Amino acid sequence: MNLNRLAYFAAVVDAGSFTRAAERLGITKAVVSQQVARLERDVGTTLLIRTTRRVHPTEAGRTFHARCLQVLQQAEDAFDELAQAAAEPTGTLRIAASNDYGTSAVVPVVAAFSARYPACRVELTLGDETIDLVSGHIDVAIRIGWLADSSLQARRIGTFQQFMVCGAGFAGRFTAGEPQDLAGLPFVANMALREPLLWQFSRGDDEQSVRMQATISIDATPAVLAAVRAGAGLSVLPDFLVRDELAAGRLVQVLPEWRLPSGGIYTVYPAARFRPPKVTSFVEMLIAAVQKVGSSGEGRAL
Repeated sequence: MNLNRLAYFAAVVDAGSFTRAAERLGITKAVVSQQVARLERDVGTTLLIRTTRRVHPTEAGRTFHARCLQVLQQAEDAFDELAQAAAEPTGTLRIAASNDYGTSAVVPVVAAFSARYPACRVELTLGDETIDLVSGHIDVAIRIGWLADSSLQARRIGTFQQFMVCGAGFAGRFTAGEPQDLAGLPFVANMALREPLLWQFSRGDDEQSVRMQATISIDATPAVLAAVRAGAGLSVLPDFLVRDELAAGRLVQVLPEWRLPSGGIYTVYPAARFRPPKVTSFVEMLIAAVQKVGSSGEGRAL
């Protein structure tokens, strides 16, 4: 199938005449008429009814015209995507991320991105409040946990585990055989979460729901980590934040045989048909970093 013939046919239907279609396409009327005639011969169906004053599509022509528009749009999109993929990232890339994941995982990728693409400037906004991407002129947000439905476009690029942890010194002050034993212990509540006190533990087919009693409440995840490390009590923190602390022995995982719900790592964008090279290149680097962590057994990437 000659895609040019689809374009000629669509132009004739849209313009209502071969003459106006030829003017729009910048070619002669004879070429347009010849190519449309060949298209009708190829499909074995009359697509246009020609009169002295105007050209009208037949019923089959109207259906075919709608399909042609879809095909031509997809072809145009494909060329646009290739052109953008070949372009070098430039301008200012505006990113938003949470304090904890942004500091531990996004900042290193931003540094690598800036070194690779020096013509592109990066503005990274860190905070546990959800930023409106459109009014904030944010190109991409990295969000952690469980997304609420919205008009934004999102892609899950990885997952993380949650661990009940405490400071190494605090661990010797209690014994626990199952999650219910934790309910009365000192707990540092992370108020950045929607439900900071109720936790669902699972071990095989066994599930236990435990409501902790907050002795300290903090609204920033890195500060929760600092409080736990100082011996303030238990808390639930993501694996990417406590990985090094656990390896160094500064923190201890409580009831490691029990699992807490895992969460997602998402890239979130304002609604748009195409992403500029600065966005796609950064996201590719971020996904590679997430997958590298996952392949080392310290996290899981999709």
